[in-house]
Amino acid sequence: MIRTVKKIVTGTTQYDGAGVKLVRVLSNATIEDFDPFLMLDAFDSTDPADYVKGFPWHPHRGIETVTYLVHGDIEHGDSLGNSGSILDGCCQWMTAGGGIIHQEMPQASKRMLGTQLWLNLPAKDKMTTPQYGDIEAENVPVIRSGGSVVKVISGDYQGTPGAFQGRYVDMIFLDVELEPGSEWQFAVDPEFTLFVYIMAGAAFFPAGTDETAEIEIPEKRAVLTNHGETFTVRTGESKVHFLLYAGLPLHEPVAWGGPIVMNTREELRQAFRDIDEGTFIR
Repeated sequence: MIRTVKKIVTGTTQYDGAGVKLVRVLSNATIEDFDPFLMLDAFDSTDPADYVKGFPWHPHRGIETVTYLVHGDIEHGDSLGNSGSILDGCCQWMTAGGGIIHQEMPQASKRMLGTQLWLNLPAKDKMTTPQYGDIEAENVPVIRSGGSVVKVISGDYQGTPGAFQGRYVDMIFLDVELEPGSEWQFAVDPEFTLFVYIMAGAAFFPAGTDETAEIEIPEKRAVLTNHGETFTVRTGESKVHFLLYAGLPLHEPVAWGGPIVMNTREELRQAFRDIDEGTFIR
């Protein structure tokens, strides 16, 4: 069965951290349809004033954050003693688990282009030990075929394993570029939630039970698909660049408060008590 368009999300411009301008594509309003994906922030700017104030020290619990840069430079540090930079084509997969405090400070660049995804952790793994998966650009497999360039960041594509494999949620994460006049298909578990975020260009997606029905969707949109074994997309006169995310839904309750995502309101209250009492880091 071909996957058809279920929902299109544009998102809203917001300011987060110490004053970073971004587009919040996925949020509290989308968690049911996009399970296990909680939040997606997209940033694209050539003006450092939009982002250099950064995201100073803040806590996380109960989630994984997946930060991917097409272009840019983000310096980071955390309560575990980790520090470094996310650069062009790099990805940082951070498991907050039971609790971490970190900061992300974008540096002035010619262009800051990328996304941060929040991936929910299963209830049984909410309090797991925090850890990092630092994915360097040179370690990401690149598959070129028939007008497509696919970077396999996580999961598997055409038998090629990605640079990283999710420890708690089996997530597929691909960076896909398609030449004009191309058609691209991807076989996927029919039960997976699958969506793409179109970074540049416009693409055509199947739109209904009629196999010939299509809808053209422009850039800066998230496109959620219905369930099915095959995802397909077609380009017209323009080149298209999108990020594909897919993962099995958790079907668990979500209690979300700022940077903390748990399963119950009591777990959420406990997390904030831990912050107040200085026992958040375990």
